[in-house]
Amino acid sequence: MSLNIHELKNKIFYRSSYRGSKEMDILLKSFVKHIIGNLNFNELNSLLELVKIDDVTLYKYKQGLKTDSKVPDNKITKLFKNFNYKK
Repeated sequence: MSLNIHELKNKIFYRSSYRGSKEMDILLKSFVKHIIGNLNFNELNSLLELVKIDDVTLYKYKQGLKTDSKVPDNKITKLFKNFNYKK
């Protein structure tokens, strides 16, 4: 079963908000809100894959540290790495 764009966005919002660590909840939720309105269906799928990655791996990737898991090299991951969180 494939998701329509609205369902996909809802799934991404949920996964970005309820991760396990409060810090990553805040960072990812802010990132998702910042970019989700400008993405096409394929980019939304890449964003969904990003929010499925565990917190430790994402934190290390964001900091430019070596990760044990492979993070895909695509537009979305590059946007995340360069995203500056602002309150």
